[in-house]
Amino acid sequence: MDFEQLRTFLQVAKLKSFSRAASKLGMTQPAISAQIRSLEKEMGARLFDREGGKVTFTAAGRLFEPFAEHCLQCQSHISLAVNELYRSARGEVSVSTSEATSLYVLPPVLAQYKRLYTRVNLNVVRAEHSRSLESVLSRGVDFAVVSMPVKDPRLNVHIIHRDEVVLVVPPTHALAGQEAIRLDDLLQYPLLLLKQGRQRNRIDNSFHEHDAHPRIAMEVDSSELLKRLICAELGVGFLPRVNVADDVNAGLLKIVKVEGMLLRRELALVYRKDRTLTHAANAFLETALGNTRHDFYNSARPPRALPTVAERLTQ
Repeated sequence: MDFEQLRTFLQVAKLKSFSRAASKLGMTQPAISAQIRSLEKEMGARLFDREGGKVTFTAAGRLFEPFAEHCLQCQSHISLAVNELYRSARGEVSVSTSEATSLYVLPPVLAQYKRLYTRVNLNVVRAEHSRSLESVLSRGVDFAVVSMPVKDPRLNVHIIHRDEVVLVVPPTHALAGQEAIRLDDLLQYPLLLLKQGRQRNRIDNSFHEHDAHPRIAMEVDSSELLKRLICAELGVGFLPRVNVADDVNAGLLKIVKVEGMLLRRELALVYRKDRTLTHAANAFLETALGNTRHDFYNSARPPRALPTVAERLTQ
């Protein structure tokens, strides 16, 4: 049984004629008769009597009519609902990302989106990089926002945020009075680091390139905890500039440039290439791309030569 057979059945019932139903539906009469026979075979009962040139309901046909009408109404409602989903922004959009990204990068995107599309429910799932990608690939979420690089050929990748990972110190620290320091200066102080992740990898690679061996005082699994520990004067550490902007403006932290360490990062919005985006999801993609931020630290001007900490202490 299919919807075309039901439409044919109802047209024959309404017009009480196979030929008029064929003309109405733009079909041949044999095709109409074949659909009705197929429907009757599936039902296991005749639906029409065809005697004396008249077409009338059998008892089974009369019983079947309201169910056929109901099925076609449901099909119409389903089609309208699905089409509406892709024509207007409604339903749900889900995004998986890290805790720090959800706190410091996504709020402007989410706020603008909710102002424009009030009927969409936004669901933000906090997860680390690999789990966010897995959720996208398994269709558990629509999007993920993760650090670059992302090289999976199954994914579309759009950069939506750029900034720099910077050295952050408490305002009472010996380095806080310096706009920039040498790497050797940094090595004299205990360093707080994230245990793992793309950010940690960038920092480790930079130290390795300079054959430097930092004094690691503590490793933590949360960038927010790392920031709080720095504020509590337990050490210095590296954090994305956007994560500490408000704290720096409030005088709670200080950013110090380290010569030779330029730790740029990019965050990308990713989704499956084979996923058909709803209107709501497409709108989120457009909103996120419209809010793309380019906050790379301006390193075009070469830094001036700086005295070491030991040299400054003797000045």
